[in-house]
Amino acid sequence: MSKLQLPADDSVTLRVTHSNLASFASDIRVSQQTTVEALKDKLWKKTGTAVGSMRLELRDEAGARVADLDRDAAPLAAYSPYDGYRLHIIDLDPSSVTSGGWLEDTSLVEKYTISDEAYNKLGTNFRKFKEKMVSKTPVSDDKQSDNQMEELCANIKVGDRCEVEPGAKRGTVKFVGKAEALGRGFWVGVQYDEPLGKHDGMVKGVRFFECAQGHGAIVRPEKVKVGDFPERDPFDDEDEI
Repeated sequence: MSKLQLPADDSVTLRVTHSNLASFASDIRVSQQTTVEALKDKLWKKTGTAVGSMRLELRDEAGARVADLDRDAAPLAAYSPYDGYRLHIIDLDPSSVTSGGWLEDTSLVEKYTISDEAYNKLGTNFRKFKEKMVSKTPVSDDKQSDNQMEELCANIKVGDRCEVEPGAKRGTVKFVGKAEALGRGFWVGVQYDEPLGKHDGMVKGVRFFECAQGHGAIVRPEKVKVGDFPERDPFDDEDEI
């Protein structure tokens, strides 16, 4: 049978990596009849690397380069991929949205700031709302709230997979307990799967846990739901490409 005489189910599972995104990696199942051009178009929508600036390499399980996918009209089968091989994206555009690391390092993103004077002039803001709520909360409610948080924490353990609201952000529980540096009551430290956090597990000079920069968050237990929450696959909206 020639390489172009393919069976009905000819798909292979490949690991996708990116030259500019160190933390990006995903397994995809792709038909060998897919052309290189069509494959690039799908990957462009997922990674932001333009088709014209994309070079694809096929690498084996050990990371050795097997072939350059340099013929846009050729089917993937022409390069003899196997399950477990890696499809490595090389972004050739120095001005690409993936360059410079800002897609992974949130500290590089310019933050919007507003002066205290301008903030206080706003008709409604979170500071005024918080002050209003604090003035209405009796001391006894604080103790009741602490008890409720403690009950919630009893069902949350370090190592649990979880989902955090708002945003249904997924990750792994890395800390559960009181943290005087952050305020009264109980807190839950989470290592997000994606760079959606604010730190690396250290807050106000206190190390609560360790994780990659931008992946850490410490939230109230009512925002955390533990359960079977596997890491999301950025390709899970398409079973096959």
